[in-house]
Amino acid sequence: MSNQVHLQQFKDQLSESITAGVFVKISMGNYQGNEKELKNIYVRLVEIKRTAMLSFTYRYKTRDIIKNFPITEGIMLMGNFISNDFRIATLFTTEKEVILEYGKKQLIALREKPVKTAVQPTLAHNKEKKRIIVPAGKTYLQELRISDADGNVFKNAQDKYRQINQYIEILSSLMRELPGEVNNVVDMGSGKGYLTFALYDYLHHVLNQNAKITGLEYREDLVALCNRIAESSGFDKLDFVQGTIADYAVESIDLLIALHACDTATDDAIYKGILANAGLIVVAPCCHKQIRREMEKNKSKNEISFLTKYGIFMERQAEMVTDGIRALIMEYFGYKTKVFEFISDAHTPKNVLVVGVRTSGSDTFAKDGDVRKAEIKQKILESKAYFGIGYHHLERLFGLDKLY
Repeated sequence: MSNQVHLQQFKDQLSESITAGVFVKISMGNYQGNEKELKNIYVRLVEIKRTAMLSFTYRYKTRDIIKNFPITEGIMLMGNFISNDFRIATLFTTEKEVILEYGKKQLIALREKPVKTAVQPTLAHNKEKKRIIVPAGKTYLQELRISDADGNVFKNAQDKYRQINQYIEILSSLMRELPGEVNNVVDMGSGKGYLTFALYDYLHHVLNQNAKITGLEYREDLVALCNRIAESSGFDKLDFVQGTIADYAVESIDLLIALHACDTATDDAIYKGILANAGLIVVAPCCHKQIRREMEKNKSKNEISFLTKYGIFMERQAEMVTDGIRALIMEYFGYKTKVFEFISDAHTPKNVLVVGVRTSGSDTFAKDGDVRKAEIKQKILESKAYFGIGYHHLERLFGLDKLY
């Protein structure tokens, strides 16, 4: 049987499988075309804005590129690829696999084999990610208008739901670095309590830990709302208190969280966490006004002055300097630090987490003679001089500025 007959049979089966609804995917390999570093193309059906389309994944040596095409155009494109560029193609349907392969002297072989386990095709554009916090039966998600009574997440709350789960995933990973269970958590600046409730849910109902969680919030109406939701949810070890971070009386804390506490309130939170010997400190800083004012007031001349004369670059530089010195001060008091982005800046531009994990055996106020402490103090001093910073609020809270 000629090559053209085999090619046409394969193309016919491909087209018929899509029409009949049994098409699962197609894989094309052994690329012989002219596009540099292209290795394979994989195609599956997806539904985009209620329209069925063919999604092509172009697999290159170092990256993947996805392109979506209407059904008719996609079938024609696959036919061209199979005829001209790829030497092997495998069609997967719910009933069988059909393999077309170019052999010696470019002769085409066509063979079929039944599938052992039927796979039903899906039109999902993106695979549904398994979430740690599932919405079904969660009173607090209903009260916070994230989901309805049947556990369906509202369309306008999808981003918030994903953010909640992403926060919990990150915290879950960070908590593994602690030596034991988390018994006492304080969320400073808890707001409407989205993360506070989800963390309680995770600790109590996923990890089966009996942690006490306190949400600290300045706005009395939000404190009242969150306490009502905690009571209706049966979260008896969760409470919300009214007050400022600066005035909060510290006690022993395993985990301290402060997400988007404005400007020096983040410093207040770190200060309280270190005083309380918190095993894990997690902050998402916001505003960074204090250091920016210092930099603008003193206008230090250095190698980056050509950048900081522009307001947007000054703002970004002030953010990095503020959080960099915060990380140094946490290291001074015996914390291993990390700084990283935790969500896409499409959701919020304030997307940096500063994390401190208390190292074993470190004393909160260790002796100044320690070599590492001397190095950190010198680095802070040099950084302040370079950027024209008179003081850093966290540094002043600890009185470190008096030790230079």
